[in-house]
Amino acid sequence: MSSLSAASVEASASVEGAEQKKPLKPCCACPETKKARDACIIEKGEESCTDLIEAHKDCMRALGFKI
Repeated sequence: MSSLSAASVEASASVEGAEQKKPLKPCCACPETKKARDACIIEKGEESCTDLIEAHKDCMRALGFKI
């Protein structure tokens, strides 16, 4: 039975590894800069938030997104 237990552990470890390797979706990347950017745009308008917009773009680029 110990070989079955070891196989179960290996299978669950490979499932966890697969979950961690899923690509990050743009909607989930950089939540801090996204939240600040969105709040600024709602309150002040897009024209007044260029610094926050650029900061969010920089964060996205740093994670490998092409923006």
